Amino acid sequence: MTMHFFIDTYVIPGLIMVGQSLLLLVALLIFVAYIIYADRKIWAAVQMRRGPNVVGPWGLLQSFADMLKFIFKEPVIPAVSSKVVFLLAPLVSVTLGLAAWAVVPVADNWVVANINIGVLFIFAVSSLEVYGVIMGGWASNSKYAFLGALRSAAQMVSYEVSMGFVIITVLLCVGSLNLTDVVMSQQDGIGTMLGLAPSFLDWHWLALFPMFIIFFISALAETNRPPFDLPEAESELVAGFMVEYGSSPYMLYMLGEYVSIVLMCAMTTILFLGGWLPPYDHAILNWIPGIFWFVLKTCMVFFMFSLVKAFVPRYRYDQLMRLGWKVFLPISLFMVFATALVLQITGWAP
Repeated sequence: MTMHFFIDTYVIPGLIMVGQSLLLLVALLIFVAYIIYADRKIWAAVQMRRGPNVVGPWGLLQSFADMLKFIFKEPVIPAVSSKVVFLLAPLVSVTLGLAAWAVVPVADNWVVANINIGVLFIFAVSSLEVYGVIMGGWASNSKYAFLGALRSAAQMVSYEVSMGFVIITVLLCVGSLNLTDVVMSQQDGIGTMLGLAPSFLDWHWLALFPMFIIFFISALAETNRPPFDLPEAESELVAGFMVEYGSSPYMLYMLGEYVSIVLMCAMTTILFLGGWLPPYDHAILNWIPGIFWFVLKTCMVFFMFSLVKAFVPRYRYDQLMRLGWKVFLPISLFMVFATALVLQITGWAP
């Protein structure tokens, strides 16, 4: 009896969770491979180039060819570096990036760990990712790499503050820290209050539009995307904190960075764009699986990420800090106060 209880309570749920985790990781890594391909294709189209088009049909296997190239290259470790920390840093970065996906619901009941503090878990794990950058920059024993790591630390901490206040405004409207609840709360909103059928007008992007913009721009800074790619500013710091890295460790850093980018796109989708909800409550659209809408919206947000790289010049470091502390922080603080006040006066608070 005790053995059956142990197996039913711990072993079987544990195996199911391991299987779900492996399925999510494999799907995520394949998705990231094609996100990298899409990023290069979009950038090429803006510059009227072809982009990757040799490996596989239309260049679809280019990311996998690059992976094999990195794996078979000889890893070079600087003689004066702290070797254990040097090799551990990219592993920390990619592990934390993948771990955050454990609480991300990609459809209704499609989540590895549906915990009630999913927002806090993601915020905590994404905050720790800066340690992978700092470890790599310090362990390289190079002034260029160390300066790039310090830039990254200051940048990520600065924009996490405004991102935190943005998330607070969403949570005030939802009344829960569970990411599934955040999505389900967007089934009604401004559109339904006006007597319309549930649609994209009920999502938080409309009611909290200034915070949507701040979250999008802060996500660019948090993931070191242009125009905020100062930790990797080639014209100033050679290659930033990754200047001494090559082969597989460099690939792990880039993988961790793109996993974090996709995570920020997914969080934008969940917090502001209705997650897996269809854009209009119609029978035909409701027949389409929720995972389709979630992936479509995530790809749409990533497309905006890529376009920003094409037409916005890189910020100077003082401009980056001023935007984070003197513009975004006051606006996000005011929006937290205003949102709480409106919810209290109107009685809409959940």
